[in-house]
Amino acid sequence: METTPKAINFAEKIATIGDFWQPRVIAEMNDYQFKLVRIEGDFIWHDHPETDETFIVLSGRLRIDFRHGAVVIGPGEMAVVPKGMEHKPYAESEVHLLLIEPRGTLNTGHEGGERTAQNDVWA
Repeated sequence: METTPKAINFAEKIATIGDFWQPRVIAEMNDYQFKLVRIEGDFIWHDHPETDETFIVLSGRLRIDFRHGAVVIGPGEMAVVPKGMEHKPYAESEVHLLLIEPRGTLNTGHEGGERTAQNDVWA
């Protein structure tokens, strides 16, 4: 039985996310997941050896640090971090992000630790 796709409201979904640094899946396309996340403060250095990662800022300003520089993106802007490139997101104040990455991608790459979020949790 075929169902009609429904609109996904980012603001409504982000309002259901209580904790920082805990991405929540809102949709899937083929093997890719669209994840919303609230962030604030500093993350950890990590990489994703097997995939690129897309950051789209919905609100706030995000800085992504690299070993040899940084990029700052604001609302309505995006950055793609190439696979294997070490990076560390940072938000001086709260930022709402849409992440696009393959299903099963851990937010901390292979670094692990207390900041690793549970995968495949839906908002």
